[in-house]
Amino acid sequence: MNTAITNKHWVLFYGLISAFFLITLPVQANFSSSRVQVAAERPAAYLPLLTGKRLGLVVNASSRVADQHLVDFLLAQGQQVSVIFAPEHGFRGTADAGAHISNSKDTQTGLPVVSLYGANKQPSPEQLQEIDLLIFDVQDVGVRYYTYISTLHYLMEAAAETGVPLLVLDRPNPNGAYIDGPTLEPEYRSFVGMHAIPLLHGLTVAELARMIVGEGWLQSKKPLDLTVIPVNNYTHQTAYSLPVRPSPNLPNDQAIALYPSLGLFEGTIVSVGRGTPTPFQVIGLPSPDAGLFSFLPLSRPGASAPPYQGQVCYGYDLRSRSAQGLNLSYLLEMYQHHPSGDFFNPFFQKLAGTRQLQEQIRSGWSEAQIRESWQADLLAYQHMRKAYLLYPD
Repeated sequence: MNTAITNKHWVLFYGLISAFFLITLPVQANFSSSRVQVAAERPAAYLPLLTGKRLGLVVNASSRVADQHLVDFLLAQGQQVSVIFAPEHGFRGTADAGAHISNSKDTQTGLPVVSLYGANKQPSPEQLQEIDLLIFDVQDVGVRYYTYISTLHYLMEAAAETGVPLLVLDRPNPNGAYIDGPTLEPEYRSFVGMHAIPLLHGLTVAELARMIVGEGWLQSKKPLDLTVIPVNNYTHQTAYSLPVRPSPNLPNDQAIALYPSLGLFEGTIVSVGRGTPTPFQVIGLPSPDAGLFSFLPLSRPGASAPPYQGQVCYGYDLRSRSAQGLNLSYLLEMYQHHPSGDFFNPFFQKLAGTRQLQEQIRSGWSEAQIRESWQADLLAYQHMRKAYLLYPD
């Protein structure tokens, strides 16, 4: 069975045959039959689709085929890579969060690198004029406000408008076992939240791409020629340790697991440890009564101007704490240390995807009460999600 799945053939009836399809996925002979095998490590499934085509790749430092970057691997296979498109943090993955990324040339290959972060969030028709196939291969972490999936959305828009086919090489979601948090409301749509999905959405990027098409979330009225290559030996419950950090401030598995809970602090006065060796593993304020643990943010690669740079912050060290899914207790506890009007900034509502969470916290709601308010939306989402799954839960 061909494991390249086109949207136009499968979206309407995939839910009826997904179990059979997953059982019959072939395993590459040069890999262990039980090892999680990302799509990029399944060249037999996608190299025949690339032959003779001029390729545009959306990739970053996480786009690996074992120990080799996907760009270098494809060039070694004689494929015609024409241009690299870089998401937030750049092609090599070293830029600060939110930093402006300029167009450049890759020093190792000489290929042009076009930024898809900042004013130019999607390839222009001119940039795609001599591209026969777009490839997206970026490691996501399964959280709505992580911007790689927004880049994917804009890429899909551009591909549909220009008629350039899109191939998504899938990778596991390290937070894929969880579906939790508030669902984005349309008025809070932004680059840190573009889709009506929960904060933890429980999808891989390929599954989300199928959902974006199937739910009609693309503004383009033209059809998208979408093909996805699935991961082998994976379910949403599979533990997966990322071999390469997906961005500069998510350096390890603990930071990635804590990110759904701590990312919301980026819309508050609380530091999440940017500018320390342990970003997204500590939280604090420059106030001694905020906690017993202390840390000192300093300028460093990936955090050139962190909040509270040069100021000692006090709070909590979360490196050894259990980190599973979304934990609101950290947010509620830090708010109790500083329950004034300046705790939240306008960015918080974009991250949360709703005004409701901020109002609930200010009104003294418990975590149980807040969670109960999400349940109807989560149930509706889980029902919708089933049609787009490539892997069992």
